[in-house]
Amino acid sequence: MIRLTEIKLPLDHPPAAIKKAAAARLRIPADQLLSCNVFRRAHDARKKTSIALVYSLDVEVKDEAAVLKRFRKDTDVGPSPDMTYRPVARAPDNLPARPLVIGAGPCGLFAALVLAQMGFRPIILERGKVVRERTKDTWGLWRRSVLDPESNVQYGEGGAGTFSDGKLYSQVKDPRHLGRKVLTEFVKADAPPEILTEAHPHIGTFRLVKMVENMRNTIEELGGEYRFKSRVADFDIETTGDGVRRIRGVVLADGQRIAASHVVLAIGHSSRDTFQVLADRGVYVEAKPFSIGFRVEHPQSLIDAARFGAHAGHPALGAADYKLVHHASNGRDVYSFCMCPGGTVVAATSEPDRVVTNGMSQYSRAERNANAGIVVGITPRDYPGGPLAGVEFQRRWESAAFIAGGGTYAAPGQRVGDFLAGVTSTSLGSVIPSYKPGVTPTDLSSCLPDYAIAAIREALVVFGRRIRGFDMADAVLTGVETRTSSPIRIARDDTFQSLNTRGLFPAGEGAGYAGGILSAGIDGIKVAEAVAKSIVTD
Repeated sequence: MIRLTEIKLPLDHPPAAIKKAAAARLRIPADQLLSCNVFRRAHDARKKTSIALVYSLDVEVKDEAAVLKRFRKDTDVGPSPDMTYRPVARAPDNLPARPLVIGAGPCGLFAALVLAQMGFRPIILERGKVVRERTKDTWGLWRRSVLDPESNVQYGEGGAGTFSDGKLYSQVKDPRHLGRKVLTEFVKADAPPEILTEAHPHIGTFRLVKMVENMRNTIEELGGEYRFKSRVADFDIETTGDGVRRIRGVVLADGQRIAASHVVLAIGHSSRDTFQVLADRGVYVEAKPFSIGFRVEHPQSLIDAARFGAHAGHPALGAADYKLVHHASNGRDVYSFCMCPGGTVVAATSEPDRVVTNGMSQYSRAERNANAGIVVGITPRDYPGGPLAGVEFQRRWESAAFIAGGGTYAAPGQRVGDFLAGVTSTSLGSVIPSYKPGVTPTDLSSCLPDYAIAAIREALVVFGRRIRGFDMADAVLTGVETRTSSPIRIARDDTFQSLNTRGLFPAGEGAGYAGGILSAGIDGIKVAEAVAKSIVTD
């Protein structure tokens, strides 16, 4: 097979044009092109008047060797890579102990799946509930302002990614094509097949629910075991005679002890109580940078028109997204985060009396508003005080948002025009905020540090010059966005084990090694492989 990249065609090209373009690119007659399949499809909207579709193609041709030789200096023509996933180990018949996977989010899910596929029959410990029950609890906060601290947007089967846009793209280096393994397993679990070919694939919240269920069934069929409502309250760590710290098991909140010599720590970026326990038990934890800010909402039609012009609404393009970055005059970087076209802003707190926002959308991306986090990068210099100081920093502003919103889990909100002018919003305008249980018009300047407020104000004006209407007066800011990534890193070595605790494998977003569903899934696969190798060589 030959991989062709950068094949550009007009937006409304006929299907036959793809094969014709491939033959023309290779300078061969059409009858020498034996097959032509789309590997990836993207669009180039840099010129709104001439938007193009951009393809990567896998083709079969007669005399492949001769064609490749002719194009050996062409970076857009080469052999199709082998993306087949091959297990790195197989569980022994006399498996001494089953590995534990803590957390059933994207990272834990793929760690458990790959371990199960290799025959290691993992035990998955999830503090929350099965995804259907968790969905009911989450709606309880959104509709009735009732928070279940153990079952919400952050905790429960599927992890935080379940209530999101379901974006499945990442900029992580992936030389082994593990991302393809993630996408393939998702399609097996009833994800739309086009995620294999779209450059920026997404699934949407409610489709994710069914997929998570299907993947659980697969893991259980392979010998894995799920235990829900099983919060890990402590870690049994032993220092051996040679001075080496080793994990010996975990203790659940109900007092049950589970022995284990290999534990995957896929706890997510919001497991603050577990972070504390790990630090108390001497596991090496360090503070890391993350970002804070607000959610901004615009009419999706405004974003479509700004990005696609007269082609707005074209079925091949869908709802438009954006990616914006600004380096503010006070030295802070401001950027758009987790942009959700045609989506909603959701209540994402996991702790009582705090307000946290996030974005999600359905597969259709058909809601009235576009939303994105507009966030400011911060570093441990902004929150000195030890490895968990970032957690307390997050809590401070989440509590401030709760108070500013009225103390009912309503979120504080402000018209962009009022925010830029530094005046309190007393009402909202034409853009109706989507956040449930509701938005209280107020002054958001009390909900973030002064340097963040100043940087966001400056950035919004700049963004308005890049996307016409971005700084429209009636656009709505909703606070606060604090869970952009983990505030800590549970550092690991080149065997994927904790720097100072053997048998403990920090993984995914909570450990500081991923950001989003795809990268978390990839990291889960890598960690599962490391666990398998460790078991078979111990």
